[in-house]
Amino acid sequence: MKKLALVSAISLAATGQAMAAAYKLPESSINATALSAAYVANAHGADASYYNPAAMVFSEEQRASIEADLTLVHLTSINLTSTNLGTDSTKVENIPVPTFHYISPAMENMRFGLSVVAPGGLSKRWKGIGKTFAEEFTLETIEINPTASFKINEQFSIGGGVRAIRSSGVVKSSDQGVIPVISPSRDLKGDSWDYGYNLALHIKPTEQLKLSATYRSKIDLTVEGHATLSDTVALPTIYTAASVKIPMPASLSLAAAYDVTPETTVELVLERTYWSAYKQLDFEYPASIGGYTPLFDNPSAKNWKDSNTLRIGLTHQVNPRLTMMAGFAYDETPTPEAYAGFELPDSDAKIFSLGARYNYSDDLSIGAALLYDQKKKLVIDAGESTNPFLTGGTQTFEDAAAYLFTVGLEYKF
Repeated sequence: MKKLALVSAISLAATGQAMAAAYKLPESSINATALSAAYVANAHGADASYYNPAAMVFSEEQRASIEADLTLVHLTSINLTSTNLGTDSTKVENIPVPTFHYISPAMENMRFGLSVVAPGGLSKRWKGIGKTFAEEFTLETIEINPTASFKINEQFSIGGGVRAIRSSGVVKSSDQGVIPVISPSRDLKGDSWDYGYNLALHIKPTEQLKLSATYRSKIDLTVEGHATLSDTVALPTIYTAASVKIPMPASLSLAAAYDVTPETTVELVLERTYWSAYKQLDFEYPASIGGYTPLFDNPSAKNWKDSNTLRIGLTHQVNPRLTMMAGFAYDETPTPEAYAGFELPDSDAKIFSLGARYNYSDDLSIGAALLYDQKKKLVIDAGESTNPFLTGGTQTFEDAAAYLFTVGLEYKF
């Protein structure tokens, strides 16, 4: 099959400044947003079905529980200052992300759960010269994750589940005078269903200490769809099928939660994400793309590296009705500077968060959380980039940030 790597090196999964390094979105509940996702060993509500299914069987609440949340993701404008391309900026993005969690009633030593979340994605759209590379870049994902847990004894449990991810993406670009003689553009749309698994271990060596390990498998997003390649100067318009394979990488989290007092819990999480699975980007076509081949037929090297995220969360029960939470995380980018570009000007980030839950009654609780993701300024020196259009000057991407605001409720029955 003919392969097409976009001249802009855009990836269907690299979607701008997501909430974790690259395009993962780990905040999928009130607690996770409030704690900067430092919520593994101390996972205890309906959302434990997603964050640590092994912990479901140790929940003090024996009834079934459901949680429904809505997160508004606000992406600020990224500003570019380039010594060879001038200045540009991205459009502000506001994206609603709903999530759902459920755990069954306790059944002796077993419990079942179900989560529906958005594990990654978001959107990036440049206004000026960046439209050559990312006029629109959108990825939407939905993960359905049924889980189960089993208590081996009063100190140890195991859990796991099946992951089914539905992904759909849009990639558009239009030449802004970067490529001489011709004026190419492309419009790609595709979707897929792909599958994986997750595993969890949970240990309670003492009443105050909880230790956990969770693992999510790599899932290749095998996106298939159609593409339109067009040119206003010399080349005919081509309509063709297209496909691409992009990894949703495996991740391993090691967590420890300690009850400093009966009301206060501190949790520390070290997360390792195996981004080195993302080595290159190729689009595939079933036939020749004619005169567009010189523009779009070269594999785009990515060569990402495995990255670490360190998370810390604090949970304090003010009184029987009110619980306060706060979190911090330091998130490494997996993207080497030489391979960064308009589609993903990613950099290391500091994440700050806080939130609260209020028990309205014995059956119903409500909550809200706010998270701020601050990206470090990214400077790509002249000659450092592997993108031939960026290597001619110094590229400075700055002011990248994201805000998450989550509201939701949990009902026990």
